[in-house]
Amino acid sequence: MRKNFGARPLSYPQPVFIIATYGEDGTPDAMNAAWGGISESNEISLCLSAGHKTVKNILKRGAFTVSMADAGHVVGCDYVGLVSGNSVTDKFAKAGFHAVKSGFVDAPLIEELSVAMECRLKDYNPETCILRGEIVNVSVDERVLDSNGKVDASKVAPIVFDPFNNDYLKVGEKVGNAFSDGKQLK
Repeated sequence: MRKNFGARPLSYPQPVFIIATYGEDGTPDAMNAAWGGISESNEISLCLSAGHKTVKNILKRGAFTVSMADAGHVVGCDYVGLVSGNSVTDKFAKAGFHAVKSGFVDAPLIEELSVAMECRLKDYNPETCILRGEIVNVSVDERVLDSNGKVDASKVAPIVFDPFNNDYLKVGEKVGNAFSDGKQLK
């Protein structure tokens, strides 16, 4: 037996992205967004309404960063989704975030979040709220690398949004090998 939930945006996983920008005066800003993902090999697409301060900043500066929210910073990551940069001017700092200027785009990296995509605006459609960015670099803090220089997901501790229960979930254990395990059925 199945239960129907209707036509709603309910899927697993929904990554918790923290989108960071600089305002006109150079003040860093950030927002929480779960509706987005990779849409091309060097492109990310996000569903962001035009009223967000972050969207206004992206349109003016043509750049933004997308960090993966993590379990260690869930309070700050949730906070930047609860308040608007249009009314709270210091929400970046209040979240406990520290900005480091990207070397690739005119946007801040969030020092506390270890994995980030540095992006240039490709386009934005205010009717559909779809914003596309060209990924020009992915930067990873060395604190989450293993001894072989690979990203250790357990050190990153990324979180996803559970839209069924309004929860954040930490990405869990390894359960298989991509592009490999299915070969046994060939």
